[in-house]
Amino acid sequence: MSRVVLEVDVNGEELFFVDKDVLARFCGRIRRLVVATGAASARRHPRVALHGFPGGPEAFELVARFCYADGGLCAVTAANACVLRCAAEFLDMAAAAAAAPSLVRMTEKALEEMPHWPWHTVVDAVKQCQRLLPLADSIGAFDAAVSALVSQMAVPPPAGDATPTSSSPESAAFRFSVDTKSSSLSLRGSCVSRTWWFEDLVALGPGTVERVASALVARGTDHGVIARFLFYYLKCRIAGASAEDKKAMLEASVAVMAVLDRSAVSCKGLFGILRIAAPLKLADACQERLVAMIGRKLDHATLDNLLVPAPPGTGSSLYDVSLVLGFLAAFLRGGASDEPARLKKAGKLIDLYLAEVAPDPSLRPAKFLELATALPAPARDCHDALYRAIDVYFQVHSRLTDEEKMKICRGLSYEKLSPECCKHLARNVDFPTRAAVQALASQHTVLKSIVLREPGQLLNPVSPPPSTTGKRCGGGGGGGENDDDEGQVILYAGRLDLSLENQNLRSLLDGMHWRVMELEKVCSRMKTQMTKMKARRGGGRAARSLPRMCS
Repeated sequence: MSRVVLEVDVNGEELFFVDKDVLARFCGRIRRLVVATGAASARRHPRVALHGFPGGPEAFELVARFCYADGGLCAVTAANACVLRCAAEFLDMAAAAAAAPSLVRMTEKALEEMPHWPWHTVVDAVKQCQRLLPLADSIGAFDAAVSALVSQMAVPPPAGDATPTSSSPESAAFRFSVDTKSSSLSLRGSCVSRTWWFEDLVALGPGTVERVASALVARGTDHGVIARFLFYYLKCRIAGASAEDKKAMLEASVAVMAVLDRSAVSCKGLFGILRIAAPLKLADACQERLVAMIGRKLDHATLDNLLVPAPPGTGSSLYDVSLVLGFLAAFLRGGASDEPARLKKAGKLIDLYLAEVAPDPSLRPAKFLELATALPAPARDCHDALYRAIDVYFQVHSRLTDEEKMKICRGLSYEKLSPECCKHLARNVDFPTRAAVQALASQHTVLKSIVLREPGQLLNPVSPPPSTTGKRCGGGGGGGENDDDEGQVILYAGRLDLSLENQNLRSLLDGMHWRVMELEKVCSRMKTQMTKMKARRGGGRAARSLPRMCS
């Protein structure tokens, strides 16, 4: 019986002439392709094309030798087990007769021994599998290689293998995340022994790194070690990579970091990722994970970390205030509001940030107010820094109406202002008069409560002389002695023996005293003008009531 020569085109790279019957005996795919092309073809030799054949011409040659030698001349080794397993799957070689050798069974048996292969052989198998995706994944070869790799990471490096010096956290490449508690242990021998594999895995692709790191998490590996490896991987690979590769590496790393303990991931490193990612437009889910991770560690951030430029083309402000608001929301969602120390650290940081963004003429009032009021009241024991930021904002945004200014002033707690700041606010022409009155009233209440609490002090509320007494401005001309005292600001000017620590009370009294005098003069002038207007109108209808501040 004459043999039928079959032409096999492998990936358009090489043409093989093989015995059709020999290959068809072992390869179900070859049998089907021969039938599809037709045995009575006009061509001298029937021809089939294998597109996307795993391993290329080299792997097909090994398969052909296996078929010709009835399984005797094809040695399955650690170096070719993965590719031959994929090739056997591609050619449908699992359907061979039970008595005939099966390349699928031979390769699967070899893969079962993978955990016992030498370290570098396992690394090569993982690299080989990532080139054979998605087929290597669908048949389980990729999982087997990753599992074997992870099982060997937990033990010290094999004898004679040099620990890669570049994987030490002391190296320049590793300074990406050197500020975490976990990395502070990096100089100890135990940590170095757990990171000996860093250098060997740097060449892996982003998807493979994510797969390996996720497997380490599932195995219970120290989260600090996993985080340091991901930062090290990014530091080594990000420079010189294309935008698409950078995006893939960042998204893969962030996906794993999001499931790690908060303390394991460096705040400095996360902001490094954020700055690299800014022009890359990460996937929405990845961006949300990154913002959430940074937000949970906001109390570890610095002012420089927060000064992220606004995205180009927005034109809303110099810095990305919306991003910082996202950090704050994540910070509070993470339960920080129940931890006073962390909350106060965040409050100080946001006050610094407010002072930095306040001079920005493009920052809208609504956004500034949202930022000023984002944290709950316990975050600030004192509102002096917040007042100074608002003061700068009002100076730069001089066209704001009093109504807009009053909305922003709602973020201030006047009771938490120092006497010096309250005195400054009382004389500050950039603040609405209503804000000054509210500040004085609240400080008066605070002062009264403090003085009443002074042990052993006898309070003598003495009315100041008529020229300096704060009175209501709605009575007869000139504000006579019979004016109603309701709502009058009473100054405690008694002769109190104030101790050194209570000298701030005297400063507060002075500020309130002079502010009341100024308001009294304003009210007097307004009352005179209204009287004249009423006289000119002939006393017809009653004059319009005075503004609320003088009523």
